[in-house]
Amino acid sequence: MSQTIAKANYRWRVVDIAVASVIGVASALIYWGVATITYGPWEVMDALVPGLPGLINGLWLFAGPLAAIIVRKPGAAVYAEVVAGVLEALMGNMWGGVETFLIALVQGLFAEVAFLIFAYKKWNLAVTVLSGALSAVGCWGYSFFKNLQGISATGSYGVVYLIATVVSGIVFAGVLMWFLYLAIAKTGALDKFASGRDVRGVSA
Repeated sequence: MSQTIAKANYRWRVVDIAVASVIGVASALIYWGVATITYGPWEVMDALVPGLPGLINGLWLFAGPLAAIIVRKPGAAVYAEVVAGVLEALMGNMWGGVETFLIALVQGLFAEVAFLIFAYKKWNLAVTVLSGALSAVGCWGYSFFKNLQGISATGSYGVVYLIATVVSGIVFAGVLMWFLYLAIAKTGALDKFASGRDVRGVSA
């Protein structure tokens, strides 16, 4: 399914803010849970293949792409990802508030770029996958800039970590979010959005 919008209203409505916020809050709970339960598996994977834990990173990247394909307004990916990051930090995690906010901002901005490239007019699986992949690149880049300065980004660890993170972003933040959106839209829950009406073939 490919959806191309010839003319769109980019002004945010109350319902846009509400739904993007709900996505951010729900994602924050999942992000926090992932951070809580993946420390052990992360260490094991890194011992087996240095950089392989990047496969987990996609579980922190999906708020932006999901909000963008549902709300279809500029800034939706950034907004939802930042809300998720801030709330995750408030619940308590190992990275702290400032760092969680910054990486969430970077991931949201990179996720947003995919939709910006197509001027917020193409909404399909390919663009959503691109959004997940770009968000993953942002995650990888921030990690090396802030936390892994002693490791070469172009060395074996950096390359494996990049590939693993991008694959994870494509799967969790791209493909899965596209099909989650379709499943939600088919219930009629998104009929106030063009994204929902397109799936169900109903008019505004």
